[in-house]
Amino acid sequence: MREVPVSPLGPVDAGRFAGLVSELRALCTLADVLAWGRAQRPPRSVAEVVTQDEFTHDVVVELEPRLALVFDVT
Repeated sequence: MREVPVSPLGPVDAGRFAGLVSELRALCTLADVLAWGRAQRPPRSVAEVVTQDEFTHDVVVELEPRLALVFDVT
């Protein structure tokens, strides 16, 4: 299985980031991301989809008030 790279942008607690890396690196498809979000407590949903071009979108999932995950989806 392919592992997806996970990288921080901005100040993210190192322990929190390490936990997120282990959770997120196996999410290889948008379906995986959506299933992961539904399984969270509280559930996380897509906050925004930003179109980059006709094939690429950034899918934004708010994790906490000042922490969002952005998935590059092709």
